[in-house]
Amino acid sequence: MENSVIVKRLWGYIKPYKMRGLMSMLAMALTAATQPLLGKALELLMDKGFKEKVPFSLWLIPAVLVSIFILRGIGTFATAYLNNWVISRVLNDMRAQVFERLLRLPVARFHEESTGRIINTVVNDVRQVVDMISSVFVAAIRDTLVVIGLIAGLLYLNWKLTLVAVIILPLTAAIVRTTTGRLRRLNRENQRVTAEMTQVVDEAARGHQVIRVFSGEAYERRRFHQRSQALLGFSQRMTVAFAATTPVTQIATAVALSVVVVLAVQSKMTAGEFTNFVTLMLMLLTPMKALAEINGPIQRGIAAAESVFEMIDAPVEEDTGSRVLGRARGHLQFENVSFRYPAAHAQALSGVTLDIQPGTTLALVGVSGGGKSTFVNLVTRFYEPEAGRILLDGVPYRDLALTSLRGQLAMVSQNVVLFDDTLAANVAYGVEKIDEARLDAAIRAAHLADVVDKLPEGVRTMIGENGMRLSGGQRQRVAIARAIYKDAPILILDEATSALDNESERAVQAALDTLMAGRTTIVIAHRLSTIERADSIAVMEHGRVVEQGTHDELLAFDGMYANLYRLQFAAAVTEK
Repeated sequence: MENSVIVKRLWGYIKPYKMRGLMSMLAMALTAATQPLLGKALELLMDKGFKEKVPFSLWLIPAVLVSIFILRGIGTFATAYLNNWVISRVLNDMRAQVFERLLRLPVARFHEESTGRIINTVVNDVRQVVDMISSVFVAAIRDTLVVIGLIAGLLYLNWKLTLVAVIILPLTAAIVRTTTGRLRRLNRENQRVTAEMTQVVDEAARGHQVIRVFSGEAYERRRFHQRSQALLGFSQRMTVAFAATTPVTQIATAVALSVVVVLAVQSKMTAGEFTNFVTLMLMLLTPMKALAEINGPIQRGIAAAESVFEMIDAPVEEDTGSRVLGRARGHLQFENVSFRYPAAHAQALSGVTLDIQPGTTLALVGVSGGGKSTFVNLVTRFYEPEAGRILLDGVPYRDLALTSLRGQLAMVSQNVVLFDDTLAANVAYGVEKIDEARLDAAIRAAHLADVVDKLPEGVRTMIGENGMRLSGGQRQRVAIARAIYKDAPILILDEATSALDNESERAVQAALDTLMAGRTTIVIAHRLSTIERADSIAVMEHGRVVEQGTHDELLAFDGMYANLYRLQFAAAVTEK
């Protein structure tokens, strides 16, 4: 992405706050104006303050000096306050936009990109972009104003000596230019490795039990150490790249100062004029140094901005439809549907045709990789079919608005996702205001009442990250209560009772039977005993429906389903 494009887009974030930014610039100008004033005060003091008859009151000296530093303090404070006011809001706006895009990214993006990279973009890269804005705004404006003010003072005093003094400007610019490309490349690599480190830390935190049980501490240390060492190397190289500008600038300044001293003596300047000139020249060193060092933050920010804008510009989940349904009857149809995951060779679904009548239960069975999860991904419209079409109540999926379609769905997965919030908020997830009566009914239907009674604050108890304060079975029942609370006409159960013991399973199965009544239900189950009463069972293999019928019909057919059932029955007898 071109630098000019990045700058233009960043200005779009600052523009709403331009009045505060302008006030900050005025405060910077006030700070910059105090620099030459101090030199002029010293000149008057040197030329007229050390004579036998001083032409002004001695108390005027501290009054002038204190006044200058009061003005400088006001300008410095106003600059810091106003800059922070603007930058904080820019940071919030940018993060909000990135997070909004994150919520709308296609599901495939989360399968293709690591969680660590996404987290790094939202948290760290946005911070680096805003830090760059802050650095540029302060250094490039305030320090530039200071440099202009000081050079103007120097030119007023002696333009010939000033030409010698400012020789460091083109030299500094040339040095900065040579380091720009290298810094940009190093920062891109630094971002990539930082994202990898974030991923390692995230996985170590989430997988702490597996790490301990399988003695993976040494392996995780090695992964972390590799990324840490890589970041250390990038840090050193970036430091060398832009820190080298400082001593070169200082040497150039020292040479210029030496020449100025010689020429000043030859030009017969007064002691006050010389003191003023040298003071202004030395004052020039600090802002020049800041301007020379600004290249590092700029390149880090530019690299981060590329990553941030790449996510902001990423295509969102396609929403081709505009039709909005009330409460659907739940008639689902798959018409010759085929699908292949991106970059996959084999089709995940191939020519699948199914007609799921309203209020009936379809069970999907088969060995792993048969296409059951892909079927669910298409029902929820996480992916679009490659060929064929899916209809709900006779309306093609592509004609339905996504929010309307997903409003008809509730899902309980074997991979339960809970949020670091109260139990009530997890059960009534997605609603603005919780219906207490409905919440209580959902909790009782999911056989969670005994769990709630034991919690210190009942349904208002915080359950921790992904429900860590609950057992596996309790977490699964919370997910079931969430589906009960939503009361959608189409229900998807993906191994919904997989984490429950036999006693809990019987209790929850009774709740599910009540929930499933009158709803179109799609059930994925490996334990065939849980789907014997399904209205229809589809046996899937290599993305195709190879058998379909009721439990008794498929046993009588004596095909793949009957074989799977006999294997599970034999295993159950062996376990007993």
